[in-house]
Amino acid sequence: MNIAIVGTGYVGLVSGACFAEVGANVTCIDIDSEKIEALRRGVIPIYEPGLEELVKRNVSAGRLHFSTSLPEVIDSVEAVFCAVGTPPDDDGSADLRAVRSVARTFGQHIKRFSILVTKSTVPVGTSAIIRRIVEEELERRGESVDFELASNPEFLKEGAAIKDFMSPDRVVIGVEGERSRRVMEKLYRPFLLNNFRVMFMDIPSAEMTKYAANAMLATRISFINDIANLCELTGADVNMVRKAIGADSRIGGKFLYPGCGYGGSCFPKDVRALMRTGLEHGYRMRVIEAVEEVNDAQKQVVVDKLRAALGGFSGKRVAIWGLSFKPETDDMRLAPSLSVIQALLDGGATVRVFDPVAMDECRRRLGDKVEYASDMYDAANDADAVALLTEWKQFRLPSWGVVRKAMRGNVIVDGRNIYDPAELSAEGFTYMSIGRPAVSPH
Repeated sequence: MNIAIVGTGYVGLVSGACFAEVGANVTCIDIDSEKIEALRRGVIPIYEPGLEELVKRNVSAGRLHFSTSLPEVIDSVEAVFCAVGTPPDDDGSADLRAVRSVARTFGQHIKRFSILVTKSTVPVGTSAIIRRIVEEELERRGESVDFELASNPEFLKEGAAIKDFMSPDRVVIGVEGERSRRVMEKLYRPFLLNNFRVMFMDIPSAEMTKYAANAMLATRISFINDIANLCELTGADVNMVRKAIGADSRIGGKFLYPGCGYGGSCFPKDVRALMRTGLEHGYRMRVIEAVEEVNDAQKQVVVDKLRAALGGFSGKRVAIWGLSFKPETDDMRLAPSLSVIQALLDGGATVRVFDPVAMDECRRRLGDKVEYASDMYDAANDADAVALLTEWKQFRLPSWGVVRKAMRGNVIVDGRNIYDPAELSAEGFTYMSIGRPAVSPH
């Protein structure tokens, strides 16, 4: 089966490589010619465990190709996937310019029945906009060509995207008719063989499912962070509370980990877009508004703890362990680290950072505003405080004696609750975490 995927960002590249892995003949398309040339040479523009090997293997097998032109391949494919970016506009709504461009190109060049599948995250009702654009382009050509639309939202976790694609909890597909359903059934047949759930529905429901899923996960994070903040005020331990409520089968334990807030390319953008969709339909998403408000405030919790422990930031040195918004990715989009670092810099602190993967991305974003360490211990050298912001595995079992000797201060702020308070206290640290009582050296 031949398909084209427009957009070689995170979703497009992972999807293309995984479809090729199960036997489809895939052409990934991007208007960025330098990016396409780099991909042809095996240079992967994003960090995702296993992706480089997957891409190279399927390019070598002749199943994965790269191009800058959709018109060149459109006659040979059964489906065109739109996987372009939909960044947030100033008002929180999704920027659909790239999606509209793909729809125009599709309408300008199809000559036989094809389906246009939206994999980009788009607001409910976008399919109607896409259909209108394609029909307008066909009218300009003076031609009548049958086509159908489909919606196939992605649910990939950065750092585990290949596993999520190859072994999904479910595959959601919104279709317009039986012809598009048959094409999508054929494409996803390898997954059906493994009894994965492929859920067919109407397109608006598929579009809403993506936003509703991310908003629910974001809600759980903000909920437990709200509980954590109250735990600190009342003397309760949020870790005990989290485990106890997570043992209830109706609640479960996933996404109930308190911390310094969520970031990344999905949750913040999708929460805001869902709120905007509500406003456009005359409805306030009050729960979701609170989710965003709590998350924005949570990114300052680490800053507040550092300020209280250090008595202000002027002349202080602070080490940051972890820059990406989550482990196993170099993605720093709306990461808590950016908020924390900016507050420290604004207060007159010197900031020294280390991340196993995201150092280049940090240099691109922050330049020489911060110092760059060679490892976690180098970051702690002469630091008054260390703030753990991303729970990379290599941060989980430090040699605390080495850290203590390297630092000139003794403050550890654990933004992900991965350390044992009693151990840190015994090692001579003033230790603060999220939703648990602070401890002092003894």
